[in-house]
Amino acid sequence: MLPSNLKFELITANEVSDAHKLEVAGFPPDEAESLSRFQSRQSQAPELFLGAFLPQTLHDDSTPKGLEAGRRLIGYICASLSKSGKHTHASMLTHDLGGTSVCIHTVLVSSEYQRRGVAIAMLEDYIARLREANEVAGALKYARVLLLAHEETLGLYERAGFRCVGKSDVVYGSRPWYEFRKELADSPSPTAEPADAAFNNPPPGISEALQRSATGPRPNARPSSDVESVVEPGDGDTQTNKYDLLCPRNGCGSVILKRGVAELVEAPSVELEPTGYNPTSPLTPLEPPPAQMSWWLVKPSPMVFENIGFTRPVPQSQPSAGPKKKLLICAECELGPLGYCFEGGSEFWLAFNRVGYRE
Repeated sequence: MLPSNLKFELITANEVSDAHKLEVAGFPPDEAESLSRFQSRQSQAPELFLGAFLPQTLHDDSTPKGLEAGRRLIGYICASLSKSGKHTHASMLTHDLGGTSVCIHTVLVSSEYQRRGVAIAMLEDYIARLREANEVAGALKYARVLLLAHEETLGLYERAGFRCVGKSDVVYGSRPWYEFRKELADSPSPTAEPADAAFNNPPPGISEALQRSATGPRPNARPSSDVESVVEPGDGDTQTNKYDLLCPRNGCGSVILKRGVAELVEAPSVELEPTGYNPTSPLTPLEPPPAQMSWWLVKPSPMVFENIGFTRPVPQSQPSAGPKKKLLICAECELGPLGYCFEGGSEFWLAFNRVGYRE
């Protein structure tokens, strides 16, 4: 749940070091940026360095109980401007005063406040500030917002209204990045005609149609234990999913994968939950490894999914030098694990009995 006393305000020069501490704690060494670069960004574009703050109170005996002693930073967004329409190596390093692309470099929330809606709320506030600046200027001062993200956060930024445009050419650290874009050209103009004036006489039935669309039922996810009933011939000797794959949770039903994208494969079971842990309903337990089971194999990148989320790398029961495993979850309701993949890999495995099916 979003903290009730959370506030979003610009970060001051004196608070940049606090933001950098979160950066160092939240990113691996090859991705965390330097304090000097943080200081440079705040000095060059302070209006693009937003923080998420909670009140900080004093607890010693010399002050009244609950006296506010300042504010504590729990998250931030920092950005710079570029004339380019996409993230480049140059936009990562320089701030172009004549640019109209807001290149977000970091969206970070302290680990203790993650999965509470802070990141989404902070992004919404950030976008609202940019739109307000456009209205005040009476022009498109900020034309678009660009950001880079790893695969496990694809669902987060899509929920925030960003569109993934593909893998980025930017190399920073050892992992690939995906570029997201949000155009601000649809920002309301201060001189625009009010919407109700433009639509005093809407076409017959349009209001009813919009109402039905907004309140229409989610698709029902039909479980299946019969492999043959949900497959159809694919290329060569392969079999693909005959129906859309859905989140199995009642009330969600989000489309995870469209028909004909995944290949049915019989492969050994994998331990997705810790030993002795029962999965959350409606997920069913998997056979213990190394028993064979049915999987939906998805390749070659997360871009083929309609909706998927990734966890951080999970601890291995037997540490090895191999790639780390990540779990797949519904990006909309966060139900999971639905399957797994390996960090940096090109194969994504959905358990046959942990997804729903729609004709």
